[in-house]
Amino acid sequence: DRSVSRGLGDVYKRQDKEQVNMPTLDWIGKDKVINHHNDVPYKVLERKYSYDEDGEHKDDIHSENMIIHGDNLEALKSLLPQYEGKIKCIYIDPPYNTRKSSEKNKAWIYSDSVDDPKIEKWLGVTVGDEGEDLSRHDKWLCMMYPRLVLLNKLLSDKGIVFISIDDNECSYLKIICDDIFGKKNFVAQLIWRSDGNFDNQAKIKNVHEYILCYIKNADEVGLPQAIDPSASENSKIYNEEVRNTVVKNGPKNPMSTIKLPIGFPCSVSDLIIKSRKDKFPYYGADAIIEGGRLINEVEVESGWSSKNILMKYINNGFNPVKDTKGQDTVFEITKTGNIEMIKKRGDASHVLSLLQNLGSTQNMSTELAKMGVKFDFPKPVELVIYLISFYCRKDDIILDSFAGSGTTAHAVLNMNKKDGGNRKFILVEMGDYADTITAERVKRVIDGYGEGKNAVDGTGGNFSYYELGSPLFLQDGTINNDIATAEIRKYIWYTETNGLEYAENEQEKYYLGSHNDTAYYFYYEKDKATILDYSFLATVNVKNQSYIIYADSCALSDIDLQKWNITFKKIPRDIEHI
Repeated sequence: DRSVSRGLGDVYKRQDKEQVNMPTLDWIGKDKVINHHNDVPYKVLERKYSYDEDGEHKDDIHSENMIIHGDNLEALKSLLPQYEGKIKCIYIDPPYNTRKSSEKNKAWIYSDSVDDPKIEKWLGVTVGDEGEDLSRHDKWLCMMYPRLVLLNKLLSDKGIVFISIDDNECSYLKIICDDIFGKKNFVAQLIWRSDGNFDNQAKIKNVHEYILCYIKNADEVGLPQAIDPSASENSKIYNEEVRNTVVKNGPKNPMSTIKLPIGFPCSVSDLIIKSRKDKFPYYGADAIIEGGRLINEVEVESGWSSKNILMKYINNGFNPVKDTKGQDTVFEITKTGNIEMIKKRGDASHVLSLLQNLGSTQNMSTELAKMGVKFDFPKPVELVIYLISFYCRKDDIILDSFAGSGTTAHAVLNMNKKDGGNRKFILVEMGDYADTITAERVKRVIDGYGEGKNAVDGTGGNFSYYELGSPLFLQDGTINNDIATAEIRKYIWYTETNGLEYAENEQEKYYLGSHNDTAYYFYYEKDKATILDYSFLATVNVKNQSYIIYADSCALSDIDLQKWNITFKKIPRDIEHI
Protein backbone atom coordinates (compact mmCIF):
# COMPACT_ATOMS: atom_id res chain seq x y z
CA ASP A 1 0.00 0.00 0.00
CA ARG A 2 1.62 3.24 -1.15
CA SER A 3 0.04 5.31 1.63
CA VAL A 4 1.33 2.91 4.28
CA SER A 5 4.82 2.76 2.78
CA ARG A 6 5.07 6.52 3.10
CA GLY A 7 5.25 5.99 6.85
CA LEU A 8 3.95 8.55 9.27
CA GLY A 9 5.91 11.46 7.87
CA ASP A 10 2.82 13.33 6.67
CA VAL A 11 0.56 12.59 9.63
CA TYR A 12 -0.47 15.19 12.18
CA LYS A 13 -1.52 14.10 15.63
CA ARG A 14 -3.22 16.15 18.30
CA GLN A 15 -1.94 15.86 21.83
CA ASP A 16 -4.18 15.13 24.79
CA LYS A 17 -6.17 18.27 25.66
CA GLU A 18 -4.98 17.94 29.23
CA GLN A 19 -1.45 18.59 27.94
CA VAL A 20 -0.91 21.28 25.30
CA ASN A 21 -3.79 22.07 22.97
CA MET A 22 -1.71 22.36 19.82
CA PRO A 23 -0.87 20.07 16.91
CA THR A 24 2.30 18.04 16.86
CA LEU A 25 4.02 16.16 14.07
CA ASP A 26 4.86 12.47 14.08
CA TRP A 27 7.15 10.60 11.70
CA ILE A 28 9.16 7.40 11.44
CA GLY A 29 12.17 7.64 13.75
CA LYS A 30 10.93 10.58 15.84
CA ASP A 31 11.03 8.62 19.08
CA LYS A 32 14.66 7.70 18.35
CA VAL A 33 15.93 11.19 17.47
CA ILE A 34 13.97 13.43 19.81
CA ASN A 35 16.66 12.99 22.48
CA HIS A 36 19.46 11.92 20.14
CA HIS A 37 21.45 15.10 20.86
CA ASN A 38 22.20 13.66 24.32
CA ASP A 39 23.90 10.61 22.77
CA VAL A 40 26.02 12.52 20.27
CA PRO A 41 29.70 12.10 21.26
CA TYR A 42 31.57 15.16 22.44
CA LYS A 43 34.55 15.57 20.11
CA VAL A 44 37.51 17.88 20.47
CA LEU A 45 37.94 20.61 17.87
CA GLU A 46 41.44 20.45 16.39
CA ARG A 47 42.78 23.67 14.93
CA LYS A 48 44.61 23.01 11.66
CA TYR A 49 45.66 26.55 10.77
CA SER A 50 44.79 30.19 11.26
CA TYR A 51 44.50 32.93 8.66
CA ASP A 52 44.70 36.72 8.61
CA GLU A 53 45.85 39.48 6.25
CA ASP A 54 49.42 38.18 6.49
CA GLY A 55 48.41 34.75 5.23
CA GLU A 56 48.21 31.29 6.76
CA HIS A 57 49.69 30.52 10.18
CA LYS A 58 50.39 27.20 11.86
CA ASP A 59 50.66 29.00 15.20
CA ASP A 60 47.44 29.90 16.98
CA ILE A 61 46.58 33.58 16.51
CA HIS A 62 43.65 33.20 18.94
CA SER A 63 41.06 34.22 16.40
CA GLU A 64 37.48 34.20 17.65
CA ASN A 65 36.23 33.37 14.15
CA MET A 66 35.91 29.67 13.36
CA ILE A 67 35.40 27.50 10.28
CA ILE A 68 34.79 23.88 11.28
CA HIS A 69 34.88 20.95 8.90
CA GLY A 70 32.76 18.02 10.02
CA ASP A 71 29.26 16.72 10.74
CA ASN A 72 27.40 19.72 12.10
CA LEU A 73 25.57 17.62 14.69
CA GLU A 74 28.87 16.63 16.30
CA ALA A 75 30.33 20.10 15.79
CA LEU A 76 27.38 21.76 17.51
CA LYS A 77 27.76 19.39 20.46
CA SER A 78 31.47 20.27 20.67
CA LEU A 79 30.66 24.00 20.71
CA LEU A 80 28.42 23.72 23.78
CA PRO A 81 31.09 23.99 26.50
CA GLN A 82 32.23 27.37 25.26
CA TYR A 83 29.19 28.78 23.51
CA GLU A 84 26.00 27.50 25.14
CA GLY A 85 23.62 30.46 25.53
CA LYS A 86 26.06 32.88 23.86
CA ILE A 87 25.12 32.91 20.15
CA LYS A 88 23.15 36.04 19.27
CA CYS A 89 22.15 35.15 15.71
CA ILE A 90 21.86 31.85 13.86
CA TYR A 91 21.30 31.65 10.12
CA ILE A 92 21.09 28.27 8.43
CA ASP A 93 20.31 27.20 4.88
CA PRO A 94 19.82 23.41 5.21
CA PRO A 95 19.19 20.99 2.34
CA TYR A 96 15.71 21.63 0.99
CA ASN A 97 15.00 17.92 0.41
CA THR A 98 14.00 18.38 -3.20
CA ARG A 99 15.64 17.14 -6.39
CA LYS A 100 14.75 20.44 -8.03
CA SER A 101 16.70 22.69 -5.68
CA SER A 102 20.29 22.10 -6.74
CA GLU A 103 22.89 19.49 -7.40
CA LYS A 104 24.14 19.66 -3.83
CA ASN A 105 20.66 18.90 -2.49
CA LYS A 106 20.06 15.94 -4.80
CA ALA A 107 22.34 13.70 -2.83
CA TRP A 108 22.17 14.73 0.80
CA ILE A 109 22.85 11.78 3.10
CA TYR A 110 21.27 11.09 6.46
CA SER A 111 24.12 9.64 8.49
CA ASP A 112 23.45 10.17 12.21
CA SER A 113 24.51 7.30 14.46
CA VAL A 114 21.11 6.43 15.91
CA ASP A 115 21.21 2.85 17.14
CA ASP A 116 17.91 1.58 15.81
CA PRO A 117 17.16 -0.94 13.02
CA LYS A 118 14.57 1.34 11.40
CA ILE A 119 17.09 4.13 11.02
CA GLU A 120 20.24 2.09 10.45
CA LYS A 121 18.96 1.13 7.01
CA TRP A 122 19.13 4.82 6.08
CA LEU A 123 22.70 5.36 7.19
CA GLY A 124 25.04 6.39 4.39
CA VAL A 125 22.31 5.96 1.77
CA THR A 126 21.73 8.78 -0.68
CA VAL A 127 18.22 10.17 -0.43
CA GLY A 128 16.43 9.73 -3.73
CA ASP A 129 13.43 11.29 -5.49
CA GLU A 130 10.19 11.27 -3.55
CA GLY A 131 8.81 8.81 -6.05
CA GLU A 132 11.77 6.53 -5.34
CA ASP A 133 12.19 7.18 -1.63
CA LEU A 134 8.84 7.48 0.16
CA SER A 135 10.45 8.06 3.54
CA ARG A 136 12.55 11.07 2.52
CA HIS A 137 10.40 13.46 4.61
CA ASP A 138 10.97 11.24 7.64
CA LYS A 139 14.71 11.22 7.00
CA TRP A 140 14.83 14.98 6.60
CA LEU A 141 13.00 15.52 9.89
CA CYS A 142 15.26 12.99 11.63
CA MET A 143 18.25 14.90 10.32
CA MET A 144 16.96 18.34 11.33
CA TYR A 145 15.41 17.73 14.76
CA PRO A 146 18.51 17.05 16.91
CA ARG A 147 20.43 19.81 15.14
CA LEU A 148 17.71 22.33 15.93
CA VAL A 149 17.70 21.20 19.58
CA LEU A 150 21.44 21.91 19.86
CA LEU A 151 21.08 25.24 18.04
CA ASN A 152 18.44 26.23 20.58
CA LYS A 153 20.87 25.43 23.40
CA LEU A 154 23.53 27.62 21.81
CA LEU A 155 21.18 30.56 21.29
CA SER A 156 21.37 33.39 23.84
CA ASP A 157 18.32 34.63 25.77
CA LYS A 158 18.09 37.56 23.35
CA GLY A 159 19.09 35.51 20.33
CA ILE A 160 17.32 35.04 17.02
CA VAL A 161 17.37 32.18 14.52
CA PHE A 162 16.63 32.30 10.77
CA ILE A 163 16.08 29.13 8.71
CA SER A 164 15.85 29.26 4.91
CA ILE A 165 13.48 26.71 3.40
CA ASP A 166 11.13 26.18 0.45
CA ASP A 167 7.60 24.80 0.05
CA ASN A 168 8.69 21.18 0.24
CA GLU A 169 9.41 21.06 4.00
CA CYS A 170 8.24 24.46 5.23
CA SER A 171 5.04 23.26 6.91
CA TYR A 172 6.81 20.38 8.69
CA LEU A 173 9.71 22.61 9.72
CA LYS A 174 7.31 25.16 11.24
CA ILE A 175 5.74 22.54 13.50
CA ILE A 176 8.99 21.09 14.83
CA CYS A 177 10.36 24.61 15.37
CA ASP A 178 7.23 25.47 17.38
CA ASP A 179 8.04 22.43 19.48
CA ILE A 180 11.74 23.22 19.95
CA PHE A 181 11.83 27.03 20.14
CA GLY A 182 8.30 27.54 21.47
CA LYS A 183 5.26 28.68 19.53
CA LYS A 184 5.13 31.98 21.44
CA ASN A 185 8.67 32.75 20.23
CA PHE A 186 7.71 32.50 16.56
CA VAL A 187 8.32 35.89 14.91
CA ALA A 188 7.44 35.50 11.24
CA GLN A 189 7.56 33.34 8.15
CA LEU A 190 9.45 35.77 5.96
CA ILE A 191 9.07 35.50 2.19
CA TRP A 192 12.24 36.23 0.26
CA ARG A 193 11.78 37.30 -3.36
CA SER A 194 14.58 35.15 -4.76
CA ASP A 195 13.69 35.80 -8.43
CA GLY A 196 13.92 32.09 -9.18
CA ASN A 197 14.08 30.85 -12.73
CA PHE A 198 11.68 32.68 -15.04
CA ASP A 199 12.54 30.37 -17.93
CA ASN A 200 11.42 27.13 -16.27
CA GLN A 201 8.37 25.25 -17.52
CA ALA A 202 6.40 25.20 -14.26
CA LYS A 203 2.70 26.11 -14.40
CA ILE A 204 3.44 28.97 -12.01
CA LYS A 205 6.92 30.47 -11.85
CA ASN A 206 8.30 30.08 -8.36
CA VAL A 207 10.22 33.23 -7.44
CA HIS A 208 10.32 33.00 -3.66
CA GLU A 209 11.63 31.05 -0.70
CA TYR A 210 10.80 31.23 3.00
CA ILE A 211 12.83 32.17 6.05
CA LEU A 212 11.38 31.01 9.35
CA CYS A 213 12.27 33.34 12.20
CA TYR A 214 12.20 32.55 15.95
CA ILE A 215 13.44 34.47 18.98
CA LYS A 216 14.81 32.54 21.96
CA ASN A 217 12.72 34.57 24.39
CA ALA A 218 10.17 36.94 22.90
CA ASP A 219 9.90 38.87 26.19
CA GLU A 220 13.60 39.80 26.10
CA VAL A 221 13.77 41.74 22.84
CA GLY A 222 12.09 44.76 21.30
CA LEU A 223 11.80 45.91 17.71
CA PRO A 224 14.39 44.80 15.14
CA GLN A 225 16.86 47.56 14.28
CA ALA A 226 16.43 47.24 10.52
CA ILE A 227 14.81 49.16 7.68
CA ASP A 228 13.23 47.49 4.67
CA PRO A 229 15.55 48.17 1.71
CA SER A 230 12.58 49.27 -0.39
CA ALA A 231 11.78 52.19 1.95
CA SER A 232 12.42 55.64 0.45
CA GLU A 233 14.78 58.11 2.10
CA ASN A 234 11.82 60.45 2.72
CA SER A 235 9.68 57.81 4.41
CA LYS A 236 7.94 58.83 7.63
CA ILE A 237 9.52 55.81 9.31
CA TYR A 238 12.60 57.97 9.76
CA ASN A 239 10.67 60.58 11.76
CA GLU A 240 11.78 60.92 15.37
CA GLU A 241 8.16 60.77 16.54
CA VAL A 242 4.92 59.25 15.28
CA ARG A 243 1.52 60.87 15.87
CA ASN A 244 -1.75 58.97 15.58
CA THR A 245 -5.26 59.72 16.76
CA VAL A 246 -6.72 57.46 19.45
CA VAL A 247 -10.29 58.49 18.54
CA LYS A 248 -11.52 55.45 16.68
CA ASN A 249 -15.11 54.28 16.43
CA GLY A 250 -16.36 50.93 15.20
CA PRO A 251 -17.50 47.47 16.35
CA LYS A 252 -14.10 46.73 17.92
CA ASN A 253 -14.03 50.06 19.76
CA PRO A 254 -17.35 50.64 21.53
CA MET A 255 -18.19 54.07 22.94
CA SER A 256 -16.91 54.82 26.44
CA THR A 257 -16.22 57.87 28.58
CA ILE A 258 -12.79 59.01 29.73
CA LYS A 259 -12.25 61.75 32.33
CA LEU A 260 -9.44 64.10 31.34
CA PRO A 261 -8.02 65.57 34.55
CA ILE A 262 -6.62 69.05 35.17
CA GLY A 263 -3.13 69.34 33.69
CA PHE A 264 -3.74 67.13 30.61
CA PRO A 265 -1.43 68.47 27.83
CA CYS A 266 -2.55 70.30 24.71
CA SER A 267 -0.68 71.02 21.46
CA VAL A 268 -1.56 74.73 21.62
CA SER A 269 -1.01 77.18 24.45
CA ASP A 270 -4.49 78.70 24.88
CA LEU A 271 -7.75 77.21 23.62
CA ILE A 272 -11.39 76.67 24.47
CA ILE A 273 -13.09 73.56 23.07
CA LYS A 274 -16.83 74.00 23.33
CA SER A 275 -19.08 71.27 24.69
CA ARG A 276 -20.19 69.23 21.68
CA LYS A 277 -22.13 66.20 20.48
CA ASP A 278 -21.69 66.65 16.73
CA LYS A 279 -18.08 65.51 16.36
CA PHE A 280 -15.89 62.85 18.03
CA PRO A 281 -14.77 62.90 20.68
CA TYR A 282 -17.87 64.27 22.40
CA TYR A 283 -17.10 66.87 25.10
CA GLY A 284 -19.45 66.91 28.12
CA ALA A 285 -18.38 70.47 29.03
CA ASP A 286 -16.19 73.26 27.73
CA ALA A 287 -12.51 72.33 27.86
CA ILE A 288 -10.37 75.34 28.82
CA ILE A 289 -6.64 75.21 28.01
CA GLU A 290 -4.17 77.75 29.37
CA GLY A 291 -0.41 77.51 29.06
CA GLY A 292 -0.71 74.29 27.10
CA ARG A 293 -2.60 72.50 29.90
CA LEU A 294 -6.23 71.70 30.67
CA ILE A 295 -7.33 73.82 33.67
CA ASN A 296 -10.69 72.11 34.29
CA GLU A 297 -11.69 68.46 34.50
CA VAL A 298 -13.76 67.33 31.51
CA GLU A 299 -15.36 64.08 30.32
CA VAL A 300 -14.91 62.99 26.70
CA GLU A 301 -16.76 60.17 24.96
CA SER A 302 -15.79 58.14 21.91
CA GLY A 303 -14.57 54.79 20.72
CA TRP A 304 -10.87 54.51 21.56
CA SER A 305 -7.79 52.74 20.31
CA SER A 306 -4.98 52.23 22.84
CA LYS A 307 -7.32 53.18 25.68
CA ASN A 308 -5.31 51.19 28.23
CA ILE A 309 -2.11 53.07 27.37
CA LEU A 310 -4.00 56.40 27.57
CA MET A 311 -5.29 55.55 31.06
CA LYS A 312 -1.81 54.43 32.08
CA TYR A 313 -0.48 57.82 30.92
CA ILE A 314 -3.11 59.70 32.94
CA ASN A 315 -2.43 57.62 36.06
CA ASN A 316 1.33 58.20 35.59
CA GLY A 317 0.89 61.96 36.07
CA PHE A 318 1.30 62.74 32.35
CA ASN A 319 4.82 61.31 32.31
CA PRO A 320 5.84 59.14 29.30
CA VAL A 321 4.78 55.50 29.39
CA LYS A 322 5.91 52.51 27.30
CA ASP A 323 3.69 51.11 24.59
CA THR A 324 3.60 47.40 23.72
CA LYS A 325 6.72 47.86 21.57
CA GLY A 326 8.69 49.57 24.33
CA GLN A 327 8.46 53.07 22.80
CA ASP A 328 8.07 56.16 24.99
CA THR A 329 4.49 57.38 24.54
CA VAL A 330 2.63 60.59 25.52
CA PHE A 331 -0.81 62.02 24.67
CA GLU A 332 -2.19 65.50 24.00
CA ILE A 333 -5.31 67.36 22.92
CA THR A 334 -5.03 68.94 19.47
CA LYS A 335 -6.42 72.30 18.40
CA THR A 336 -9.45 70.51 16.89
CA GLY A 337 -10.24 68.72 20.15
CA ASN A 338 -8.88 65.41 18.90
CA ILE A 339 -6.65 63.35 21.18
CA GLU A 340 -3.39 62.07 19.70
CA MET A 341 -0.82 59.55 20.82
CA ILE A 342 2.80 60.58 20.22
CA LYS A 343 5.46 57.87 20.17
CA LYS A 344 9.08 58.89 20.58
CA ARG A 345 11.19 56.69 18.36
CA GLY A 346 14.66 55.49 19.08
CA ASP A 347 16.33 53.72 16.18
CA ALA A 348 13.98 53.34 13.23
CA SER A 349 12.45 49.90 12.71
CA HIS A 350 10.54 48.90 9.60
CA VAL A 351 10.69 45.21 8.68
CA LEU A 352 8.21 43.73 6.23
CA SER A 353 7.42 40.04 5.89
CA LEU A 354 8.17 40.25 2.15
CA LEU A 355 11.91 40.64 1.56
CA GLN A 356 12.81 42.28 -1.75
CA ASN A 357 15.84 44.03 -3.27
CA LEU A 358 18.24 41.92 -1.23
CA GLY A 359 20.22 40.28 -3.99
CA SER A 360 19.73 36.98 -5.77
CA THR A 361 21.51 33.66 -6.12
CA GLN A 362 22.32 34.53 -9.73
CA ASN A 363 24.10 37.75 -8.76
CA MET A 364 25.87 36.00 -5.90
CA SER A 365 27.12 33.30 -8.26
CA THR A 366 28.54 36.03 -10.49
CA GLU A 367 30.28 37.62 -7.49
CA LEU A 368 31.76 34.27 -6.48
CA ALA A 369 33.07 33.80 -10.00
CA LYS A 370 35.20 36.95 -9.49
CA MET A 371 36.88 35.06 -6.65
CA GLY A 372 37.36 31.96 -8.73
CA VAL A 373 34.76 30.13 -6.64
CA LYS A 374 31.96 28.03 -8.12
CA PHE A 375 28.98 27.06 -5.96
CA ASP A 376 25.37 26.22 -6.78
CA PHE A 377 22.66 28.58 -5.52
CA PRO A 378 24.59 30.62 -2.91
CA LYS A 379 22.53 32.94 -0.72
CA PRO A 380 23.29 36.64 -1.40
CA VAL A 381 25.39 38.58 1.10
CA GLU A 382 22.84 41.43 1.17
CA LEU A 383 20.14 39.07 2.45
CA VAL A 384 22.23 37.70 5.31
CA ILE A 385 23.49 41.17 6.30
CA TYR A 386 19.88 42.36 6.52
CA LEU A 387 18.86 39.45 8.76
CA ILE A 388 21.90 39.80 11.03
CA SER A 389 21.17 43.51 11.46
CA PHE A 390 17.79 42.84 13.15
CA TYR A 391 19.21 42.43 16.64
CA CYS A 392 22.99 41.97 16.49
CA ARG A 393 25.30 44.48 18.14
CA LYS A 394 28.83 45.13 16.96
CA ASP A 395 30.40 42.47 19.20
CA ASP A 396 27.92 39.59 18.88
CA ILE A 397 28.50 36.03 17.63
CA ILE A 398 26.79 34.73 14.47
CA LEU A 399 26.57 30.99 13.76
CA ASP A 400 25.90 29.15 10.49
CA SER A 401 25.96 25.35 10.80
CA PHE A 402 25.10 24.71 7.13
CA ALA A 403 27.79 27.07 5.87
CA GLY A 404 27.91 26.13 2.19
CA SER A 405 30.10 28.62 0.35
CA GLY A 406 30.52 30.85 3.43
CA THR A 407 28.06 33.69 2.75
CA THR A 408 27.49 34.26 6.48
CA ALA A 409 31.19 34.89 7.13
CA HIS A 410 31.29 37.20 4.09
CA ALA A 411 28.33 39.14 5.52
CA VAL A 412 29.92 39.48 8.97
CA LEU A 413 33.24 40.67 7.55
CA ASN A 414 31.49 43.26 5.36
CA MET A 415 29.49 44.55 8.34
CA ASN A 416 32.61 44.86 10.50
CA LYS A 417 34.45 46.75 7.78
CA LYS A 418 31.55 49.17 7.34
CA ASP A 419 31.02 50.13 10.98
CA GLY A 420 34.23 49.05 12.72
CA GLY A 421 32.44 46.27 14.58
CA ASN A 422 33.90 43.11 16.09
CA ARG A 423 31.20 40.61 15.26
CA LYS A 424 32.39 36.99 15.28
CA PHE A 425 31.37 34.16 12.97
CA ILE A 426 31.30 30.40 13.46
CA LEU A 427 30.77 28.30 10.32
CA VAL A 428 30.27 24.54 10.16
CA GLU A 429 30.41 22.66 6.85
CA MET A 430 30.51 18.89 6.47
CA GLY A 431 31.25 18.87 2.74
CA ASP A 432 34.71 18.05 1.44
CA TYR A 433 34.85 21.60 0.07
CA ALA A 434 34.96 23.17 3.56
CA ASP A 435 38.59 24.17 3.03
CA THR A 436 38.75 24.54 -0.76
CA ILE A 437 35.54 26.58 -1.16
CA THR A 438 34.17 27.78 2.20
CA ALA A 439 37.46 28.78 3.81
CA GLU A 440 38.98 29.82 0.47
CA ARG A 441 36.15 32.29 -0.14
CA VAL A 442 36.62 33.81 3.33
CA LYS A 443 40.35 34.21 2.64
CA ARG A 444 39.62 36.12 -0.55
CA VAL A 445 37.08 38.34 1.18
CA ILE A 446 39.72 39.18 3.81
CA ASP A 447 42.42 39.87 1.19
CA GLY A 448 40.31 41.39 -1.58
CA TYR A 449 39.49 39.92 -5.00
CA GLY A 450 38.76 40.76 -8.62
CA GLU A 451 40.77 42.79 -11.10
CA GLY A 452 40.63 46.27 -12.58
CA LYS A 453 37.25 47.95 -12.34
CA ASN A 454 35.83 44.78 -10.78
CA ALA A 455 38.36 44.74 -7.94
CA VAL A 456 36.90 44.56 -4.43
CA ASP A 457 39.00 45.72 -1.48
CA GLY A 458 39.64 43.26 1.32
CA THR A 459 37.73 43.53 4.57
CA GLY A 460 40.60 42.45 6.80
CA GLY A 461 39.90 40.07 9.64
CA ASN A 462 40.93 36.52 10.48
CA PHE A 463 39.73 33.01 11.30
CA SER A 464 40.95 29.61 12.42
CA TYR A 465 40.15 26.41 10.57
CA TYR A 466 39.22 23.29 12.58
CA GLU A 467 38.59 19.60 12.02
CA LEU A 468 36.52 17.43 14.33
CA GLY A 469 38.96 15.39 16.37
CA SER A 470 38.68 12.31 18.55
CA PRO A 471 35.79 11.80 20.98
CA LEU A 472 36.41 12.76 24.59
CA PHE A 473 34.88 9.48 25.74
CA LEU A 474 35.39 6.02 24.25
CA GLN A 475 32.48 3.73 23.42
CA ASP A 476 32.68 2.05 26.84
CA GLY A 477 32.19 5.44 28.51
CA THR A 478 35.78 5.87 29.70
CA ILE A 479 37.89 8.97 29.08
CA ASN A 480 40.02 8.90 25.96
CA ASN A 481 43.56 9.29 27.35
CA ASP A 482 44.73 10.64 24.00
CA ILE A 483 42.77 13.85 24.62
CA ALA A 484 44.64 16.82 26.09
CA THR A 485 44.03 17.26 29.80
CA ALA A 486 43.01 20.89 29.25
CA GLU A 487 40.11 19.76 27.04
CA ILE A 488 38.95 17.25 29.65
CA ARG A 489 39.08 19.89 32.39
CA LYS A 490 37.05 22.27 30.23
CA TYR A 491 34.40 19.62 29.64
CA ILE A 492 34.16 18.64 33.34
CA TRP A 493 33.68 22.29 34.31
CA TYR A 494 31.01 22.71 31.63
CA THR A 495 28.99 19.70 32.79
CA GLU A 496 29.24 20.65 36.46
CA THR A 497 28.24 24.29 36.04
CA ASN A 498 25.67 23.94 33.25
CA GLY A 499 27.69 25.84 30.68
CA LEU A 500 29.65 28.37 32.74
CA GLU A 501 32.70 29.61 30.83
CA TYR A 502 35.93 27.95 31.93
CA ALA A 503 39.12 29.90 32.70
CA GLU A 504 42.31 27.86 33.13
CA ASN A 505 43.89 28.27 36.59
CA GLU A 506 47.68 28.05 36.25
CA GLN A 507 48.43 28.42 39.98
CA GLU A 508 46.61 25.31 41.20
CA LYS A 509 47.12 22.25 39.00
CA TYR A 510 43.94 20.36 39.87
CA TYR A 511 41.62 23.20 40.82
CA LEU A 512 38.92 23.96 38.22
CA GLY A 513 37.15 26.85 39.92
CA SER A 514 34.32 27.71 42.30
CA HIS A 515 30.65 28.12 41.54
CA ASN A 516 27.63 28.48 43.84
CA ASP A 517 29.78 28.02 46.99
CA THR A 518 31.27 24.81 45.62
CA ALA A 519 34.93 24.29 44.70
CA TYR A 520 35.74 21.80 41.93
CA TYR A 521 38.93 19.71 41.70
CA PHE A 522 39.90 17.34 38.90
CA TYR A 523 42.70 15.17 40.30
CA TYR A 524 43.83 13.56 37.05
CA GLU A 525 47.14 12.29 35.68
CA LYS A 526 47.42 10.64 32.28
CA ASP A 527 49.99 8.04 33.28
CA LYS A 528 49.05 7.11 36.84
CA ALA A 529 46.02 6.49 39.00
CA THR A 530 45.10 9.17 41.53
CA ILE A 531 43.78 8.69 45.07
CA LEU A 532 41.77 11.16 47.10
CA ASP A 533 43.48 10.82 50.50
CA TYR A 534 44.75 13.07 53.30
CA SER A 535 47.92 13.77 51.36
CA PHE A 536 45.92 15.29 48.49
CA LEU A 537 43.48 16.96 50.88
CA ALA A 538 46.41 18.88 52.39
CA THR A 539 46.90 20.61 49.02
CA VAL A 540 43.29 21.80 48.89
CA ASN A 541 42.65 25.41 49.83
CA VAL A 542 40.07 24.67 52.55
CA LYS A 543 37.33 27.23 53.03
CA ASN A 544 33.81 27.17 54.41
CA GLN A 545 32.26 25.68 51.29
CA SER A 546 31.39 22.42 49.57
CA TYR A 547 33.83 20.45 47.42
CA ILE A 548 33.44 18.17 44.43
CA ILE A 549 36.64 16.22 43.82
CA TYR A 550 37.29 13.88 40.90
CA ALA A 551 39.90 11.12 41.30
CA ASP A 552 40.42 7.49 40.32
CA SER A 553 39.72 6.24 43.84
CA CYS A 554 39.02 7.52 47.35
CA ALA A 555 40.79 6.52 50.58
CA LEU A 556 38.70 8.79 52.80
CA SER A 557 35.87 7.33 54.85
CA ASP A 558 32.28 8.44 54.51
CA ILE A 559 32.68 10.22 57.84
CA ASP A 560 35.71 12.11 56.53
CA LEU A 561 33.88 13.11 53.37
CA GLN A 562 30.91 14.34 55.37
CA LYS A 563 33.18 16.20 57.83
CA TRP A 564 34.91 18.14 55.05
CA ASN A 565 31.71 18.52 52.98
CA ILE A 566 33.29 16.64 50.06
CA THR A 567 31.52 14.83 47.23
CA PHE A 568 33.82 12.29 45.58
CA LYS A 569 33.36 11.46 41.89
CA LYS A 570 35.21 8.62 40.22
CA ILE A 571 37.00 9.48 36.98
CA PRO A 572 35.58 7.22 34.24
CA ARG A 573 38.64 5.46 32.84
CA ASP A 574 40.28 2.05 32.66
CA ILE A 575 43.08 2.38 35.24
CA GLU A 576 44.21 -1.23 34.69
CA HIS A 577 46.01 -0.13 31.52
CA ILE A 578 47.85 2.83 33.07
